[in-house]
Order: sequence, then structure tokens, then C-alpha cells
Amino acid sequence: MSSVDQTTKPICEGDREVLLALADESIRHGLQHGRPLPVDSTAYTAPLQQQRASFVTLLKQGQLRGCIGHLEATQPLVADVAANAYSAAFQDPRFPSVTAAELPLLDIHLSLLTPAQPLTFDSEADLINLLHPGKDGLILEEGHHRGTFLPSVWAQLPDPKAFVTQLKIKAGLPANHWSENIRVFRYTTESFP
Repeated sequence: MSSVDQTTKPICEGDREVLLALADESIRHGLQHGRPLPVDSTAYTAPLQQQRASFVTLLKQGQLRGCIGHLEATQPLVADVAANAYSAAFQDPRFPSVTAAELPLLDIHLSLLTPAQPLTFDSEADLINLLHPGKDGLILEEGHHRGTFLPSVWAQLPDPKAFVTQLKIKAGLPANHWSENIRVFRYTTESFP
């Protein structure tokens, strides 16, 4: 990545606070109106108007309560965060919709993604040797199978081989599966709070 690439510059503390408040507001709006908060991106600072992909993770008393995001930038960051916060609260198929009673118990975490870059490797062992535990987010694809792990998943899966194995399972592939058609992309995140 070029150091002048605007999509990878960290955002300031004030903009981080704006995004966290926006995610909270979108969840509250969703409870009342059944849809994400509409966002006029031109009302925000330039870094928040840039197209950038994000994930919103909701934790309730330290346990996962929802996590939804986009792997590719398709809209202004503020719109992406508002949409993903709503989706994490109400559309994550692993959980029932968030209720008003849960709002005070939720912690919102945001991950802003850098554009994914393809990795070149000759084998699973070669791929594993390319990984930077704790730093890399990965997207694994083969045919219609696709899965991703954010860098935060390294906290639960610190071993690179286990990380890749579990990512294959998440993508819907067998744990021991390997073929020359597997494609893997690397990205990093700016995560907060």
C-alpha cells in the first residue's frame, strides 16, 4: 500500500468518537423504525466521507452479540458504519434481534478495513508462513465458498495453522481441504475503541 493512499490513513480520535456515536444511533433508530439510520455523508469530515469498508461488532457483557460488515468499500464510511451497526444488531443470523433492554449492556467495536491484497503461495504451509498473527485479516475463497476472519480473531486462534483451518471451515470447506484454486487476500484493520 502506498503511504499516500487515503483509505489507509488512521482517523483522528474525534472522528472515531463520531463513528461510535453514529453506530449507537443507528441501532437506536433501528429499534424505533426498523431500518438503519439514514446518513448524509456530506455533513461529516472528509475522512468519514471516503469510501471504506467496515465491520461492526457488538459485545454484550464481553460475549459476541452480533458482527456484520463489508469486505469491500462501496459507500462512504459513515454510511457503511450506520448500515453495519443496524445489521449487526438486527440481521446477524446467529442471534435474535437486539432489544431495547439490551442497549445499556452493549459495547460497540468498529474495524475499518484497508483494501484487501491477494497473497501468492504454493501450498498451505507456504500460506501459513506468510501470515502475521495479530495483524492480518484474511479472506479465503474457492468457488462459491468464502469466509473472512478479522485480525481480532487471532486472540482466540493464535496459531496460524489453526487460524487457516478454522477459516476454511467458516468458508464451508472441510478442515483438511486444500487445492490450487484457493485464493487468499490479506487486509488490516484500524479497530477501536
